[in-house]
Amino acid sequence: MKAAVLHEANKPLVIEDVGVRKPGSREVLIRTACAGLCHSDLHFMEGLFPHPLPAVLGHESAGIVEEVGSDVTYVKKGDHVVTCLSVFCGTCEQCTSGRPAICTNTDVKLLPGVSTRMTWNKTGPIHQFLNMSSFAEQMLVHENAIVKIREDMPLDRAALIGCGVVTGTGAIFNTAKVAPGETVVVLGCGGIGMAAINGAAIAGAGRVIAVDTNPTKLQLATKLGATDIVDVRNGDPVAQVKELTKGQVHHAIEAVGAKITAEQAFQMLGPGGVATIIGMIPFGTKIELHGIEFLRGEKKIQGSSMGSNRFRVDMPRLIEHYMKGRLQLDDWISARIKLSEINEGFANMKSGKVLRSVIMFDA
Repeated sequence: MKAAVLHEANKPLVIEDVGVRKPGSREVLIRTACAGLCHSDLHFMEGLFPHPLPAVLGHESAGIVEEVGSDVTYVKKGDHVVTCLSVFCGTCEQCTSGRPAICTNTDVKLLPGVSTRMTWNKTGPIHQFLNMSSFAEQMLVHENAIVKIREDMPLDRAALIGCGVVTGTGAIFNTAKVAPGETVVVLGCGGIGMAAINGAAIAGAGRVIAVDTNPTKLQLATKLGATDIVDVRNGDPVAQVKELTKGQVHHAIEAVGAKITAEQAFQMLGPGGVATIIGMIPFGTKIELHGIEFLRGEKKIQGSSMGSNRFRVDMPRLIEHYMKGRLQLDDWISARIKLSEINEGFANMKSGKVLRSVIMFDA
């Protein structure tokens, strides 16, 4: 099969011939239909997060089941599925206490460098990425890394739900637990930021304030549910938000993955407010906050891993939101590309030209 391989950080992905072994007892072989280009992939491509190389990247995807292992009962050949890197075991303390997104069982959630699911005719191993590796024509995954979906859901939009959408909306619904009428600020109008904006609108937030430097993305944010926009080019975003809200921000969602925006999210909060970090802040980066703010006003800051998802519950519900016109995914996809165009797709992402590019494997 054809796959996009990262050999070295800050180098282009290379299209290679890669093999995949037969499914083990609890594994599922999927024919990849669509895969989104996510900013998280770019972080690894740029060496901001460590991972064994060479590796096939990609983790936001949808496809059709081709073959199942002997003990798999959840899906069968021909089922449409969405993948999720929040693979879970269902038996550890985190899973059984309702937090499968942070499952700790490394027998199921394989650590980087452990998987032997892919092969090639070159010296040394080729590594699976986040138990997925969806920049390939086929994926071999654990059965608890997929969710079965209705077949009338378009697979290109379903793929988006596999990471960006579940991360952004999940941060609203599951982690922050936004209540109707509350004020929500979202810093960053990329994929997960747009999902958070749309999710806040679905949750009934009274005000949804989008913060970014890109006027095109800010305009799209208003279509997805933002009631106000803050253009960072017009001055200090903290001061702008405080002026808009008179200091009454209940939730600040950081969707950029940077030290400065994480600190700004906390600074924007009103009394009792909560800052939720969903962006991937580069490995080793520390953020600085004024300690007194934790006492004066009881402000909080928290992380959200993949939207604190229970993806086999959350993703079908998100699909229903889409099918009923509440989740606005049609405007997300800026470009549908071939696997051979993947490097151009990431270049366009980095320059801010696109919101999401999706690889169409049947193109």
